[in-house]
Amino acid sequence: MKKSLRYLRCYPLSLLAIVAIIFLTFYRTSGDAPFFPGLDKIAHFLMYATLCSIILFEYYRSHTIANASRIFWFAVIVPILFSGVMELSQGFFTSYRSGDFYDFLFNAAGVLVVAFSCILYKRSRR
Repeated sequence: MKKSLRYLRCYPLSLLAIVAIIFLTFYRTSGDAPFFPGLDKIAHFLMYATLCSIILFEYYRSHTIANASRIFWFAVIVPILFSGVMELSQGFFTSYRSGDFYDFLFNAAGVLVVAFSCILYKRSRR
């Protein structure tokens, strides 16, 4: 219980972003065509890039010493796995949405671009 409260205190924006992604994952859309083809892929990329950015921001804000393996797991691997679960959940648990492998790829790309950008930024600051 105490550890749960610590996560709530240290990662409130990350948890809010996760809740927003869950909501958007299962939100029933009108089915209208987007402004241009591929707009949904950009949205997927941006959602998960934002999630990774928020996790990294809150991690560095709440820790004085960075643990690279913990950052790798919780800012990279977990969001990618979470996006896979969300895509599978759309396909299995809704009749109005479908899981899409390309959506998963763009989710993962958003996470990886932010992670590599963070690595490059950290190395340039040494």
